[in-house]
Amino acid sequence: MKNSLKCNLCGINKNDTTFFVSGINGHICNFCIEKTYSIIHKKILEKNTHKYNNNFKKVKKPKEIKSFLDQYVVGQNEAKKIISVAVYNHYKRIQQYNNKDLTNVEIDKSNVLLIGKTGTGKTLLAKSISKFLKIPFAIADATTLTEAGYVGEDVESILTKLLQSVNYDINSAEKGIIFLDEIDKISRKSNNPSITRDVSGEGVQQALLKILEGSVINVPPQGGRKHPDQKMIQINTENILFIAGGTFDGIEKIISDRIEKMPIGFITHITQNKRNRKKNYLKNILSEDLKKFGLIPEIIGRFPVVTYLKPLNKSMLKNILLEPKNALIKQYQKLFDMDHISLNITDEALNIIVDKTFQLGLGARGLRIFCEKIFLDYMFDIENTQSTLDINKDIVERKLSCS
Repeated sequence: MKNSLKCNLCGINKNDTTFFVSGINGHICNFCIEKTYSIIHKKILEKNTHKYNNNFKKVKKPKEIKSFLDQYVVGQNEAKKIISVAVYNHYKRIQQYNNKDLTNVEIDKSNVLLIGKTGTGKTLLAKSISKFLKIPFAIADATTLTEAGYVGEDVESILTKLLQSVNYDINSAEKGIIFLDEIDKISRKSNNPSITRDVSGEGVQQALLKILEGSVINVPPQGGRKHPDQKMIQINTENILFIAGGTFDGIEKIISDRIEKMPIGFITHITQNKRNRKKNYLKNILSEDLKKFGLIPEIIGRFPVVTYLKPLNKSMLKNILLEPKNALIKQYQKLFDMDHISLNITDEALNIIVDKTFQLGLGARGLRIFCEKIFLDYMFDIENTQSTLDINKDIVERKLSCS
């Protein structure tokens, strides 16, 4: 009786199949299961492709993209302008690809390299862009990457993050944007040849070349190490835009040495004062400076757009405290408001926080360090805090002097 069972969909006998799945009143063979899965997968893929194609049609203009970034990032107009144009051109490039433009004019992608001190807003720019975009976006960290075969993550793991952001829809992931943070951490450890391999520096840069330029890459679906028996996912990176950011600590010295070459002889007081005067050398950055810092020429060539973020002055730091949608003071006011406490802070108190942060030199991140010190005791004793909390200059000075 069992051998006479037939598939309710195609009618094949059980003996002619690899396996049978039996329900209460029906049976299905492995061939029908595979065909059903293929149909469902195709429909989901078509739905997602249509969704992202519609998002590309609704692309915002560069001024609209910058206007959105202005709500979260204070200052840095040049960097925001460059990123807005890069993202907009990426949209148009994808549209040309989708429409199968027959003009034979292929638009190259313009990967962007952001350089700036810690706390100037590089990562915040990336996170703000990811909020705004309706296309695949992933943030990857270069500090964990190593050359293939060594402890750490292979460079393909940055593509895994993009795949995971779109639930492994390969077609959508191939049109996404990746922000590669801390790219300066993969610089050459030394300009001199060494008997040991530079597995987390030059080795990673060499491995990134094909991914940045555009090639079909085998990606492990769950990230991590690659194994011989592991099934790989193939991704074409030709239409993936890369935005990289890093502090490049020490590159200003390289730029200043190039610009202000010292004549032979003794250093006069006038010359010394000129050299000690604070200047923003990053605006004069050239490819040769990046090469001296430790990036290989091939990597530099794959980032044709290089821009910098200005160091934050006291005025910008104060604006960061108050103006953006996610401003720190607004965040603390919201936290206290959830416990029905109204937080007010005077202008003099804000100036002290700004001065301390500016001296610390950590940029916007330093603001949170001092705010946490000021509000910690009030939050710890939240049930005894009055319904109106007024923070003035004296309270701030006392809290910060005790720390």
